[in-house]
Amino acid sequence: MHGVMGKPPGAAKDNIATSKVMLLMLVVMTGVAPISLYMLVPALPVLATTFGRDISIAQMTVSLYMVGIALSQLIMGPLSDRFGRRPVLLAGLGLMVVAGVGSVFAETLPQLIAARFFQALGGASGMVISRAIIRDLYPRERVGAMISLVVAALMIAQMVSPLTGGLLETTFGWRAILYLITAASLSTTIFIALALPETRRDRADSSSFRGDLGKLMTSRAFVGYLLCQVLASQIIFAFAGGGPYIVVTQMGRTSAEYGAWFAMTGFGYFVGNLLCVRFAPRHSLEKLIWFGLALQVGGSLLNLVCSFAGVNQAPLWLFGTQMIVMIANAFVMANSAAGAISIRPEAAGTASGAMGFLQQGIGSLISQFGAYLGGHSTTTLPLTSAIFAISIACACTMIFVVPRRQVVVSEELIAQAEEDEQGMM
Repeated sequence: MHGVMGKPPGAAKDNIATSKVMLLMLVVMTGVAPISLYMLVPALPVLATTFGRDISIAQMTVSLYMVGIALSQLIMGPLSDRFGRRPVLLAGLGLMVVAGVGSVFAETLPQLIAARFFQALGGASGMVISRAIIRDLYPRERVGAMISLVVAALMIAQMVSPLTGGLLETTFGWRAILYLITAASLSTTIFIALALPETRRDRADSSSFRGDLGKLMTSRAFVGYLLCQVLASQIIFAFAGGGPYIVVTQMGRTSAEYGAWFAMTGFGYFVGNLLCVRFAPRHSLEKLIWFGLALQVGGSLLNLVCSFAGVNQAPLWLFGTQMIVMIANAFVMANSAAGAISIRPEAAGTASGAMGFLQQGIGSLISQFGAYLGGHSTTTLPLTSAIFAISIACACTMIFVVPRRQVVVSEELIAQAEEDEQGMM
């Protein structure tokens, strides 16, 4: 029976972990909220015109959606630790479906904004719970590779979602986008209900969210991995916030050209995740993080030097060097996330939720900061300086916060210890 509660037996767990259906579920549950975010973006000017509101009000269908994503990760992760991954995920997706129906029948812009907020609040449960499920099913050293594999598959869908939204709006009108989002969320809910078993580990204690978070925050390793992952993600937010102003305002290029150049950075992130999947079986999680950090600092330093020299006032230099940073960023983010959620596997949902909340919450501020640097400067130097500073801060968390030598009690080490103990008796 697919809905069995509790931890799957060993053989069943291995079958689930190697199943292509499980990989597909992880991609779908992770992607349903962010894809729904990007799909509506091309229709924002039409929304403003239709409802007779300023574009800044229409923009709230995106900004409050991002707030919903941040809050969802803080709420759904701990709930999944306490009540199980499956019921919390289904409840979240169910909320997304109901909110989707509400968005379809919204008659005013405030109604649509409210519906979009609850869409995000429910749909983002898949983003946080997917990481917890990965930690439930896979050993620590494989978690980073699995996160990278899911992200790599998700990147393809995210790249085409704005194009899909634009084509739907042009052909059938903006409400067609909402119909598709609602249908996709309903299909995802049915798929998860039929195919996803409960993966949460059985807990010996009944720790609350406060208790789980308190234990995590007293761990130097968790705090270090958490800060490393969150800071690495801020490089993306900073560049995304300042990039449009630099390309359009400073360089005098079109917004369409900016979109094409920005796709290069997304492709770099995609390649980085594929490389991470390839190298993970032969290298430890820490080595992959250090490799990513070294490449990230090197790429951001190269971009900074190009700013001093003035050569990256051309898009090819600016985005070409940023691609190096993004390839490195994929290594850092996936493997530091794996390290954070592996400190206390029984509280993987709480760890994942805290990480996602900080990433999105701080990201909204850093994005605004990046926009300020790009829009109030005549060169790329302020933005590239900020990105280099974030890269250095990210590396410092691994140098000064994460303990250099820590014993990771893996399942293999436990089995080996039991064999040694039996041999001594």
